[in-house]
Amino acid sequence: MKRYILFLLLCCFQLVALPYKLVIDAGHGGRDPGAQNRAGKEKNINLAVALAFGKLVERNCPDVKVIYTRKTDVFVPLDERANIANRAKADLFISIHTNSTAKRIGPQGTETYTLGMHRASDNLDVAKRENSVITLENGFEQKYEGFDPNSRESYIIFELMQDHNMESSVKLAGLIQKQFRTTAKRIDKGVHQAGFLVLRATSMPSVLVELGYLNNPNDAAFLTTTSGVNALAKSIYNAFVAYYKK
Repeated sequence: MKRYILFLLLCCFQLVALPYKLVIDAGHGGRDPGAQNRAGKEKNINLAVALAFGKLVERNCPDVKVIYTRKTDVFVPLDERANIANRAKADLFISIHTNSTAKRIGPQGTETYTLGMHRASDNLDVAKRENSVITLENGFEQKYEGFDPNSRESYIIFELMQDHNMESSVKLAGLIQKQFRTTAKRIDKGVHQAGFLVLRATSMPSVLVELGYLNNPNDAAFLTTTSGVNALAKSIYNAFVAYYKK
């Protein structure tokens, strides 16, 4: 009987000792600026929102351990971002980005992506832009097994993949978009699927957030203000809390 009670106590201790692990990934960084124009650089916007979001979690969710892929302006290879989450045995991975298009003036609004097939050419364009960062890494052809971020054929693999975390990822993505619409008062461009390498390599529910379009004047003005950064961070935080508590 005593051994049984001791066993239960040890199990309870282990459960208490294992916090929920949230990985926050600020996209781009260092020599990789991401999207950029006169309004600013994507890497800086991503980091500002990521840190503000993380601070809200750290302040209000003592049972959650926040892990950052970067906290400063440094370059982190795409595979290492996923490796950080996998090594930590994280429960959730949120990658934060800012969108842009080849046009002089882009559309307006926020989007959240999960891993999946490109159901529209626009989704493929976003994935190509975000995945192109691997070309800054030495030996990327070998590291990513011949994956060419600019080749449509390289993305066929995503049509064959079945992500067992898809349901949870889509649920979180929907919550984030709802908060962007209600808390930050942004235009909701919906939840989408696309072939992001950083999401493919993670072993837990994961989403990639696009905060807005840097080449849209209205979005850019919002993204580059403290109030805008805080509103976006609060939106992601509210969505995380709703997801975590269910």
